[in-house]
Amino acid sequence: MIVDQHRERFVLIALAGLFLLAGLWAGLVRLGWTLPVLNDQFPFVHGPVMVVGFLGTLISLERAVALGRVWPYGIPILTALSTVSVLIGFFVELSTLFAVLASLLTAAVFVVLYRQYPSEHFIVMGISALAWFMGNVLWFMGVPIFKLVPWWVAFLVLMIAGERLELSRVRRPSAKVRAIFHISLGIVIMGIIYSLLDFYFGLRIAGAGLLAIALWLVRYDLAWQSVRQSGLPRFMAVCLIAGYFWLAAGGLLWMLFAQFFSAGPRYDVMLHAIFLGFVFSMIFAHAPIILPTITGMALPFQNLFYLHAGLLHGSLLLRVAGDLGLWLSLKRWGGMLNVLSVLLFLISNVRAAQIGLRSRPSKVCLKG
Repeated sequence: MIVDQHRERFVLIALAGLFLLAGLWAGLVRLGWTLPVLNDQFPFVHGPVMVVGFLGTLISLERAVALGRVWPYGIPILTALSTVSVLIGFFVELSTLFAVLASLLTAAVFVVLYRQYPSEHFIVMGISALAWFMGNVLWFMGVPIFKLVPWWVAFLVLMIAGERLELSRVRRPSAKVRAIFHISLGIVIMGIIYSLLDFYFGLRIAGAGLLAIALWLVRYDLAWQSVRQSGLPRFMAVCLIAGYFWLAAGGLLWMLFAQFFSAGPRYDVMLHAIFLGFVFSMIFAHAPIILPTITGMALPFQNLFYLHAGLLHGSLLLRVAGDLGLWLSLKRWGGMLNVLSVLLFLISNVRAAQIGLRSRPSKVCLKG
């Protein structure tokens, strides 16, 4: 059965947006801002709400649309159920079970895609889904969040790297170049697996892999060609390149400060260099293409997009400086501006969608 309706997708996108706002709210509370909370556990669900609720719903919805079948839409429904459960504090085991099932179905999506269109990038994305599955299994087992975060990071980084590998085929990379890519991914996977035995040493290995992936993307990605163009291609390229440098910084920080990967300012910078600097740069870059694919609405490029992108990176630099310099107020204000950059991103995209609707040619009905 083929799905060709947008109404249901709007509901799921709206839920992803609500989860994003809830995750940002919880993040501000964690930073020390005095804000009302749903319950005592609300500040501690920031990570699961962002990864499972927002990113998991958005990524799985995109893949469901691409596959064009009904059953993959069960994935964003499961991530939504998981997130609602964790937000209201209703049976943690149930919310984590929903997340496990969602990630398992995500892996099944890439099995189907590979069988239809055998390609190495679908293998990479399938492995990323398995990393998400493993992280969610650890969550279900009650493992502390900081110990499963590397699996969630691998899920997002490998998913994005797989998408960029797909696009890199235009340049026809040599077997040697592709081998370097796969070795880099292998180092990440080896590191997070080894972290089950020796957590901090495994993180250092994974960090080296993240750094290697970032350097590969900086060297071989198509962004350097697109940045010479204008309009949307240049904006996307700027966001991509900035994100690759943040990924490199994150990998290097994992190698240097792995022993602090549990709490505190260095933990904060090791996470957000990747989750904000890399992942949200990718979201900012691809939103003008992905959102129209999902919603069917045009999202014309606006120079205003540079405002939220610039604010994201500028505010993240402030946050990093506050973390590394142990300057709490700078970290808190950097985090507040991080949130503002994401809110501006949402506002800019809504505004662009309204412009796109107004620019549609009106349908004239002629009666004869």
